[in-house]
Order: sequence, then C-alpha cells, then structure tokens
Amino acid sequence: MRRALVIGIDKYQTQPLNGCENDAIAIANNLRTNGDASPNFSIKLLTSNNSQVNSAAIHSALEELFTGDAETVLFYFAGHGIVNPATNAGYIVSQDGKKGSWGIPLSELLGMANSAYPRIKSTVLILDSCNSGYAGEVAGLNNDNISIIGSGVTILTACHRTGTAAEDNGQGLFTTILLDGLSGASCDVCGRITPASVYSHIDQTLGAWEQRPIYKANVQTFVTLRTVAPKIPLDVLRRLPLYFKNPTDHFPLDPSYEPDRNNIPEHLRHLPVNQDNVRVFKELQLCNRHGLVVPVDAEHMYYASINSTACKLTGLGAHYRKLAEMGRI
Repeated sequence: MRRALVIGIDKYQTQPLNGCENDAIAIANNLRTNGDASPNFSIKLLTSNNSQVNSAAIHSALEELFTGDAETVLFYFAGHGIVNPATNAGYIVSQDGKKGSWGIPLSELLGMANSAYPRIKSTVLILDSCNSGYAGEVAGLNNDNISIIGSGVTILTACHRTGTAAEDNGQGLFTTILLDGLSGASCDVCGRITPASVYSHIDQTLGAWEQRPIYKANVQTFVTLRTVAPKIPLDVLRRLPLYFKNPTDHFPLDPSYEPDRNNIPEHLRHLPVNQDNVRVFKELQLCNRHGLVVPVDAEHMYYASINSTACKLTGLGAHYRKLAEMGRI
C-alpha cells in the first residue's frame, strides 16, 4: 500500500550530471525500509546507468505509480529541470529531452497526482532539479503566487522556480540533507519522519544565501515517510499521565530519586536510595533531555532531586501526555 518511483539521470547527451544516479540509489535504499529494517516503500528504481530513462519510460512508470489504490505514493526525481520562458511551462528533463520536447511537464505530473485522490490517500513529490519550485504552478500564467495542488498532495523541491540545484562531491546538496533527515535527524520524539519535518531540517541547514527549498502541501494530516527509533521509548511516553495526573502538575522529587551517594552533599548521603524512584527518575531525565520535562526551581534535574523540589511538563511534554492519555501512542 506504499510505493515509490525513484529516478536519477546523469547521462544526458549535453550537460551530463554527476550525482543524480547515486542520489536516486541512496534514496531508494533509505525508503525501502524503516529504521528497524521493517518494510516501508515498495520501490521502482530507474537510473541512467542501467537503462534509457527517456520520456516514454518515465511516463509509463508514472502511469503505473498512480494506477490502483494506495495509502501513499512517492515520486523522487534527480536530474535536469527547466522552465520554458516562452510558454511558462516547467519540465523534468528526460534522458532524451531536447528543445521543444524536454520531457515530462510538471503540470502533467501534478495532474496525475491530483486526480489520484482519493484512490491514493497521500502523494509526495520530491524533486532535486533546477527550477523545480515551479511544481504546482499554473502553466502559462507566469505567476508563482498561484498554484493548484489537489487534496493529499505534498511537493518538496530543491529550489525555487528560478533557482539552481547544486551538486557537491558527487551528490546533490538538497538530497544530501534530505537523506540526513530521512535517516533520523528530522524525526519527532516518537521517531516519525514527515515531509514537513524533513523540509524544516533542510530549510534550517541551508543558509540564507544558498539555494532555497520549497514546500507546498494540501493535506489534512501529515504522511509519515519513514520511522526510526523513538528518541524516548514509547512505553515511557505512555506513562506520562501516571507521573502527571494533570498537565500542569508538578512531580515532587527528593534525594531518594538520585542514586549517586558519592557526589551529593555530605548531609544527604545517609538518606536511602529507592530503586523504584531511581527508575522513574531516569525516565524523567530522558524526557528532560528531549524537552518534555524541566526541573522546578533548579538548574538541572539532579539539583531538583537533591534539593527536594520537583519537575514539570513543558508545552511539548503536555502534548505527548495528552496523546498518551488518548491512547494515540
């Protein structure tokens, strides 16, 4: 129910590229499984080192991608892109693309994605090519403020409509950061990676003077592209309502929660350690490291314990507490 078409073209007759095949292979390998090696996307990979990735081949593969029902389909393209200034139409350039017949019109690609809903609940288009930010615009209007994106469609591109997609050390700059995000750098606390979180990661990594990625979407819920190990074990997150009966509650701490008896103040060393409390404290410290819990009237959780203050939920912690309470974790 999750399938992806991944294309990388280096071998153009004019202006060949160097990193697109490597990028496509790396993306395919990454999306094929989740972080725990469980199946993720069923992949069809087309690269110019193995076959002729001409317009007919791409069009046929796209028709197959959008045929039938699916939970999610994903299209990734690395290669040349172009906007024809005479017609204000954007294209991904096929291996046989030439003036007057560049390849697949971005308007056609978007039309296929738009018409697939609701048979296909979510469609994600990821384009690492020059001028790719044109995707979603209306051909011929010459106005990048107008776009038509159908329900369930998300577009993530390497640059804006007049931008270039840079290569660095045999790999696209955009895809390098994309792969970092998909590998876990952009996951949430539960280990879920979405197009929005990947875009945020890319946006923050690229500087103000570098190529600027584009994100466009018409979705009611974010699709999960991949899952990796949670930052906090899910069973710990599920226990947040046990530790905090209400989202504004303080969880009281005391020296029995801190197992170290060598470095705490001498007048506290005689106090017993409670191993059940130590277990709970380790979970609360883990939540603290990832921004869900903060100490009260103390700089660190350690001092909150030995000074018998407390800890409390942050706004993010209250959010995950509510998810746990509602049975959504």
